[in-house]
Amino acid sequence: MSGKGFVVPPGGGSILSMAPGRSAALKLLGGETADSVMLFEETAPSGTETTFHLHRDSDEVAWVLSGEITFKIGDEVTVGGPGTCAFMPRGVPHAWKNTSAETGRVLFLYTRPRQVGSSRNGWGARRARSTTPRPTRCAAGTAGR
Repeated sequence: MSGKGFVVPPGGGSILSMAPGRSAALKLLGGETADSVMLFEETAPSGTETTFHLHRDSDEVAWVLSGEITFKIGDEVTVGGPGTCAFMPRGVPHAWKNTSAETGRVLFLYTRPRQVGSSRNGWGARRARSTTPRPTRCAAGTAGR
């Protein structure tokens, strides 16, 4: 990366297909930001969920753009709609689930993304390397309990 900033225009960035109807619009990746941040917008159909996992080297921020997302961060479960912002610090187990009837959109930001994804080609493989402390799903109201 050079010492210059850059702009990703609307519709810019690669699209990563994650599952039928689920995708991530990759806006900023670690290799482009000197490993300072990674940013992507995820489109998640109703019922999409992650396992209860943690990141050892990256903090994670999620900003709900549409839909209703249930977050489990540590032992706390919170449900939020558009405008909700969740902070998941490194080392703290967390999960999320789209608990609305509609497709949701969430903007994700990772700090120090080297362990999460630094290139467009290797993003999915690196993201999958998150540590999973136990195989728990994030279900509305009872996530991980």
